[in-house]
Amino acid sequence: QAHLVESGGGLVQAGGSLRLSCTATGLTTRGYAMGWFRQAPGKERELVGGTNGAGDRSLFADSVRGRFSISKDNAKNMVFLQMDQLKSEDTAIYFCVAGSGGSTYFRPEVWGQGTQVTVSA
Repeated sequence: QAHLVESGGGLVQAGGSLRLSCTATGLTTRGYAMGWFRQAPGKERELVGGTNGAGDRSLFADSVRGRFSISKDNAKNMVFLQMDQLKSEDTAIYFCVAGSGGSTYFRPEVWGQGTQVTVSA
């Protein structure tokens, strides 16, 4: 059975950086598009960004493009979300996701439990 476990969440000041990690078991990150969704209090879950199996095509939400980046270490079965220039509106639970997609869409199939990111003003 596939599992995704996130780590690296926490409290950070606005303007700061944070790096989330996701470790996959029961699936190979090379064979899936990997991405991140987030859900803020009172809001719907939304796609943050994703990258295809090879890691050479990516998709990002307009709200994070240029500030966030995604990388994969397929040898370690891990994916990372680097978040820079954080804003208070980035406060949310962040979910690691495996699915299908590339530069134009992302379709989630397997979800992690989530990790809280809180950005203080």
